[in-house]
Amino acid sequence: MEQKGIVKGIARAGRVFYSSRDLYRLKGILLFMTRGLSLEEAQRRVDHPVEEKSAGPSVALAGAALSGADRRTHPRYEFIAAGEVVAAESGARIETRVRDVSQQGCYVDTSDALPLGTVTGVRITKGAQLFEARARVVYSRAGKGMGLVFTEIEPERQRTLETWIAESRETSWLAANRRRSQRVLMTVPIRVSGQRGAGLAFEEETHTRAISAHGALILVSTEVHRGQRLTLSNVQTKAALECVVAHIDKKQSAQPQVGVEFALPNPTFWHVVFPPKDWTPKHPHAKSRVRVGESN
Repeated sequence: MEQKGIVKGIARAGRVFYSSRDLYRLKGILLFMTRGLSLEEAQRRVDHPVEEKSAGPSVALAGAALSGADRRTHPRYEFIAAGEVVAAESGARIETRVRDVSQQGCYVDTSDALPLGTVTGVRITKGAQLFEARARVVYSRAGKGMGLVFTEIEPERQRTLETWIAESRETSWLAANRRRSQRVLMTVPIRVSGQRGAGLAFEEETHTRAISAHGALILVSTEVHRGQRLTLSNVQTKAALECVVAHIDKKQSAQPQVGVEFALPNPTFWHVVFPPKDWTPKHPHAKSRVRVGESN
């Protein structure tokens, strides 16, 4: 009976009653209940996937019980580095390669994937930088690789991770911005707000230089930094969302141009229909139908 009630909740979720995060929470609860857990236990597993063992200096992270929600809240970025995974119980040591990373975890290529739920330590090295964390296997594909969720990170290692993500986010943003078919040069009045370095709030009226389904290139007079979270409001529609500074270009004009990436996908935010990903100037729909001699 409990499962049927949850299913009905999920069926209603897409219409009015729940946000997308609530939807994934409900799906997670249902998943645990199909494994024989009670409603209360399933809710506890979803809401508190990682139990903190101490109040030490480490940063405890909520595990990604819901991989779909993780991908939306914490985007994954391509990131190639050397990795080492050590199973906590058996001590099995696996030399591997990290393929992508997010604030919540990473994916590693390996032919010796560990079973789901295995508690591990993970060590990632890129150049002179080192990252270490406790982790758990949340995805495993034999002969291919496994997904790890970080469960505990020391503050110093957290800063290294944030640096890597900021660099990877910028690389991803620049690559997407080079695909001219996927962005539109358009001036849209916006309001940007956030916090300065000293923790003081700021807000300014400005406009976009270019927009896309995943973000925008905007003019900002206030000094910001890569990885900083801002609130961006569309003045015309009154809609607002959270975004992350992905790129800062101070060479093009007196006022810095800042590339921002939406924290969550929102292709309708600009009320513009963007071309499909496979669109090119050679696409039939891009060719002019106006004949010589025709006029308006």
